[in-house]
Amino acid sequence: MSRKKQTASRRGFLKVSAAAAAGAAVLPTAVHAGSSETIKVALIGCGGRGGGAALNVLHADPHVKITAVCDIFKDRAEHKLKELRGAQGGKHADRITATPDTIFSGFDGYKQAIDSGVDYVILATSPGFRPLHFAYAVEKNKHVFMEKPHAVDAAGVRSVIETAKKAEQKNLGVCGGYTYRYDLGKRETLKRVHDGAIGDILAVHTTYLTGDLWYRGKQADWSEMENQIRNWYYYTWLSGDFLVEQAIHNVDKAHWTMGDTLPVAAYGQGGRQVRTDEKWGNIWDNFSVVYEYANGARVFLQCRQTSGCQSQVMDHIIGSKGSAQLMQNRIEAKGGNWTYDGDPNLANAYDREHFELIQSIRAGKPMNDGIRSAMSTLMGILGREAAYTGKRITWKQIEQAKFSLAPKEYAWGPNPAAPVALPGKYKLV
Repeated sequence: MSRKKQTASRRGFLKVSAAAAAGAAVLPTAVHAGSSETIKVALIGCGGRGGGAALNVLHADPHVKITAVCDIFKDRAEHKLKELRGAQGGKHADRITATPDTIFSGFDGYKQAIDSGVDYVILATSPGFRPLHFAYAVEKNKHVFMEKPHAVDAAGVRSVIETAKKAEQKNLGVCGGYTYRYDLGKRETLKRVHDGAIGDILAVHTTYLTGDLWYRGKQADWSEMENQIRNWYYYTWLSGDFLVEQAIHNVDKAHWTMGDTLPVAAYGQGGRQVRTDEKWGNIWDNFSVVYEYANGARVFLQCRQTSGCQSQVMDHIIGSKGSAQLMQNRIEAKGGNWTYDGDPNLANAYDREHFELIQSIRAGKPMNDGIRSAMSTLMGILGREAAYTGKRITWKQIEQAKFSLAPKEYAWGPNPAAPVALPGKYKLV
């Protein structure tokens, strides 16, 4: 496929309906330009990453306050609020001003949190809810930081892209949580790679090999829906499987390395070697995916979550005149070797993503990387579906895919889990 045709394909996927574009109001930013105006933040999703993001936004700007918290389970929201107030010796307690009246829960709690008078929303729930929450936040004219990934299926990605377009029309800031994009060493390394330090990029070999994660158990009084949400990581409709939920950072780094050019197709394999018990839901524990590019380049992705095995997180970039190790910020090339020598503590990337979003809002020019981030998410979904089906799937096929993994309704009670995907039998819809 030529670069021109590839760009046309991308434009086709990004197209927003005329009705949606015509109906979107152009509004000023919720927070006006200036360096001292207080930014009120709602945290939606009170797990580990949500709590981390709340501290990151407090580190990023001295005039930020956490004024509302929300989790589908009220006890988790209350616990996270208490935890945040005590974090780092209570350093930020005076800027965490949420009250019992601004602690929200339940399936619709996110609406109440967004409607509570905030300017900036952190979306850190299970990714299956992300498109729904993002759409409501932008409808209500809020700036948004949303954790990766941004969806678990093609329908969700389309929703995120449409919402990101609306945010742009409304002059709202949007930042996706692809943290490595805010690492100064990696920025400099890839700048040099893109400037030709290793010649033409021929291939990327990226690995995410780690151990098992948490499991919260199952209680007799939990409905199937509650069990799935409390153990959300192990259900594809909530997490997207671990390639999309965690190895997506590797996918995004590969996407970035390739100049944000989209692959033309992918094929792969994987399965469940150790996650064989029913308690592990329906996700796999290993994937191996190859992404094909129009110019002949390839991205080779391997990811695995199995305890007792080798751990490795690596991005090896192979060029016609040398190579680069992205995680080490190092280049080895015919023109000479180079290693980033900037202060690694100069800026924490998790803080910096909030810092850059807030600075852009205060400057009156809100950043919006929602579409680019959605493309990385879809690239992860492409790899998952290629492995699930055991077939080569093109970018055009995944962008036109009709499937949605969302349940019929968001309510406590029965919610039968989809069967584990079996290559050769599983079909892309």
